[in-house]
Amino acid sequence: MAVSGAGEARGYRPSATMPFAAEFRRQASRRRTQLALGFMVLLPLIILVAFQFNSGGDDDNGNNEFASLVDLATSGGLNFTLFSIFVSASFLLVVVVALFCGDTVASEASWGSLRYLLAVPVPRARLLTVKLVVALAYSGLALLLLAGTALVAGTLRYGWSPLRSTVAAELEPTEGLLRLLAVLGYLAVVLLVVAGLAFLLSVTTDAALGAVGGAVLLWILSSILDQITALGALRDFLPTHFSTAWLGLLSTPVQTDDVVRGCISAISYATLFWGLAFWRFTRKDITS
Repeated sequence: MAVSGAGEARGYRPSATMPFAAEFRRQASRRRTQLALGFMVLLPLIILVAFQFNSGGDDDNGNNEFASLVDLATSGGLNFTLFSIFVSASFLLVVVVALFCGDTVASEASWGSLRYLLAVPVPRARLLTVKLVVALAYSGLALLLLAGTALVAGTLRYGWSPLRSTVAAELEPTEGLLRLLAVLGYLAVVLLVVAGLAFLLSVTTDAALGAVGGAVLLWILSSILDQITALGALRDFLPTHFSTAWLGLLSTPVQTDDVVRGCISAISYATLFWGLAFWRFTRKDITS
């Protein structure tokens, strides 16, 4: 075999190993990817069907805030999309992002294929970069599928009407659509914290379930701590403190102070977690 002066096989280029497209197709063939994305499409349809069973009568929860959101959800496709995002943002999307980012490296280790990938040879930093980018791509795709399916199904069922919410005046459909896109963008940034934490746990353990579950549990713990007012200003440093700041994007006028703080917090935490993941993996003994 011809060897270059650097001790590498002639023609070997580290940047050409493990192509993004190949890894994207590989992850697309996995059952967990298909089920997760399929459920993102199915959930708005389930909600739509559930609304058809509304008897229209009064019940015990008829006057609460959630009931008012349900009433708004059936007043147009934009409102139905907003409701679907609202009921998914605090838990379901967290689980999906943790699944894609927490399972990506740990699953290779649990199958015993990680060391074979590195023996190809694929540089460790290259492997992690491709794995992370693909996981983030599928996480973003899941978010878009949820919102896109809700928008199409809601518009077909309830029509194209102005966006209304409990925190804002009525918004014309075009402006309402732009506000929803801004909400999706902010949620994508906030969920980077979950992605970073799950990815860090994925390179730390060989148990994919532990990485996914650990990220979700830590997110829930942060949410619980954020409700304890006795912590005072310390709550501002919790990764979940600004997770609902997207509601300010629906207000009139738009409130962006917490949105900016939330973006800075999320990007800072995500960068820290990803940096630790790369530092840990490039120094880790790979035995599986």
